[in-house]
Amino acid sequence: MAGLDEMKYLLGNNPRVGRVLTAFDAAEALRLLRSDDPELIGRRDQDESIVDAVFADVSMPGLSGMELARVLTAFRNPPALVFITGHEENALEAFEVGALDYIMKPANAERVDRALRTVEKNKLQAAKGPRALEAPAADDDEVIPVELAGTTKMIPRKNVRWVEAQGDYARLHTTDGSHLVRIPLAQLEERWAEAGFLRIHRSFLVSLSLVTELRMSSSGYSVVLGGGPPQELPVSRRHTRELKDRLVRAPRQGWGPQ
Repeated sequence: MAGLDEMKYLLGNNPRVGRVLTAFDAAEALRLLRSDDPELIGRRDQDESIVDAVFADVSMPGLSGMELARVLTAFRNPPALVFITGHEENALEAFEVGALDYIMKPANAERVDRALRTVEKNKLQAAKGPRALEAPAADDDEVIPVELAGTTKMIPRKNVRWVEAQGDYARLHTTDGSHLVRIPLAQLEERWAEAGFLRIHRSFLVSLSLVTELRMSSSGYSVVLGGGPPQELPVSRRHTRELKDRLVRAPRQGWGPQ
């Protein structure tokens, strides 16, 4: 209960938070979300998420935090998910189930506030729709956990130049190598649209800010990426128009005739 009381205190004393509801385990949390609390009923009636965010410990009696997350993501309007964990190896699974953030124990006010900023930003972007083009703040860069020989390495999204589909997995190509993650390319496409990543091919997602050239040949279009050794990638016909539109609307330094 000490951990629950601590999170209640940290959340309740943050000016971004209006109300904190607590539950000892996943079953109690689900009962609470389906209760006849007037405020929650009002949110349901307005077709809103019942709560803005759920901060869940990965290790709970009964259903784990990850199992609770899978139930919550099935809701019509699922709340944002933030996990609290004492083990870095949980970070990868948290990412896979759609968590916006995860907090390593022991939590502190600064780290909780950073997670709440992420929740607020996600809510604003959802209200704008999936094609909102607002650039993320520099301190909102997402970190992707990657398993490497039993060690979890944290890869900043800003280091990713392009992403390549490999079945149900995706390979992140960064400034210092490549890393395989257990998440489909389509999910990263949606998740990173706000950060300036665009699907250019069924197999490739690229950082628009790194596009230095758009080439046309007899076989079609391709792009060249900077930010490291030049990398040329094909652009499929179905993605060509959107790519051109995005490059025209948001031209990147270094792109254009040389």
